[in-house]
Amino acid sequence: MPTVELLMPKLGESIIEATILAWNKKVGDKIAQDEAVLEIATDKVDSEVPSEVSGTLVKILFNEGDVVPVGTAVALIETGGGAVVVEEASVPVAAVKAIEATVVQAVETIQVSSSSNAEATRFYSPLVMSMAKEEQISMSELEGIAGSGKEGRVTKTDMQNYIDNRKNAPITAAKVEVAAPVQTASTTTVAVEKAVKEEAPKVASSPSVSGNVEIVEMDRMRKMIAKHMVNSVQTSPHVTTFVEADVTNIVNWRNKIKNEFEKREGEKITFTPIFMEIVAKVLKEFPYVNCSLDGENIILKKDINLGMAAALPSGNLIVPVIKNCDQLNLVGITKKVNDLANRARANQLKPDETAGGTYTLTNVGSFGNVMGTPIINQPQVGILAVGSIQKKPVVIETEQGDVIAIRHMMFLSHSYDHRIVDGAMGGRFVRRVADLMEQFDVNRPI
Repeated sequence: MPTVELLMPKLGESIIEATILAWNKKVGDKIAQDEAVLEIATDKVDSEVPSEVSGTLVKILFNEGDVVPVGTAVALIETGGGAVVVEEASVPVAAVKAIEATVVQAVETIQVSSSSNAEATRFYSPLVMSMAKEEQISMSELEGIAGSGKEGRVTKTDMQNYIDNRKNAPITAAKVEVAAPVQTASTTTVAVEKAVKEEAPKVASSPSVSGNVEIVEMDRMRKMIAKHMVNSVQTSPHVTTFVEADVTNIVNWRNKIKNEFEKREGEKITFTPIFMEIVAKVLKEFPYVNCSLDGENIILKKDINLGMAAALPSGNLIVPVIKNCDQLNLVGITKKVNDLANRARANQLKPDETAGGTYTLTNVGSFGNVMGTPIINQPQVGILAVGSIQKKPVVIETEQGDVIAIRHMMFLSHSYDHRIVDGAMGGRFVRRVADLMEQFDVNRPI
């Protein structure tokens, strides 16, 4: 019968692999065209992989938790009729290496062999075991590596980060003195296991917790956010500049047109697309705010791809990107903002929709906050936070003199990478954004 390979899809320009989170189908199940077969995760977003054909799942080639390169076959789907030979994917477990004549040699062998997987408390993919063997990481040491995959499994990225850090403080295997040659493989194995347990490096235990507390492990996305934020602060010297803007014209214009806009376009218009339209316009005037840094080279981006930080029901944040935002009108931006926000909350974003951003806008005002000091979304060099809009008494200059009036005021917080953007440029940028907000045409047509 014709058999079709289900491939790990291309997930964006910068994404070369993905982790399998869960299989929605098992061997022998019928699959309809475009039906989701498995769930995957990248360092950007979770996603589903649909089948391009209808048929029967006859073989699963990778297990949950495995890291699979883009373009690799992950399953086989039989498109014709007939009986199905059920063949479940087996969990790879390497065979035990031959034990040498002495316990010293056996200890050295077992530290680089995956045979110690018998003592593992979690599953390790073949790629992780191969990396551990190549770097001579013992199973006891492997067990101590924090995993960011599903159910705490160790991924390729976890291993690479651990190996990079490990080179700064290498762990050497301890030698075991032997009084007499070992006679049999069984007695050698017992001695080796005892030696490894006694001589292997001890993994630091978690700090003791007492009192009325609850320990909750971070979910996968929160772990990624934590890692990304720490990396950003360690990479970029952050500076934040604040400006207060009078957005009364924007508020009055939106109140005037919002019902007609929703009736005509079938979409609600919020303040976010208005702000994004203005930011995109100002980025054209300040190209060094729309760039990234590669070593000592400044990469000026011709495209203006605006990220919009969106809060998920879980409390985590995700940043979908509106590509070429400067080429869209306000209606187009509004439809993009609403679509991405809705699909982000439903966990239906595609990985490519969170990649390629050149600058980010975050609305801390949606939580009732007046201002914030946002952290830059690497490898970008700037991020703008807009606070809540509040009515305030403000002094206004008129031809007849100064008067006090009630105006709608909002704080803008611009965080930027001081390696690229100096205080003067960062300050002028956010001031220009505020100026365009204050000069918004209250008679503007939809």
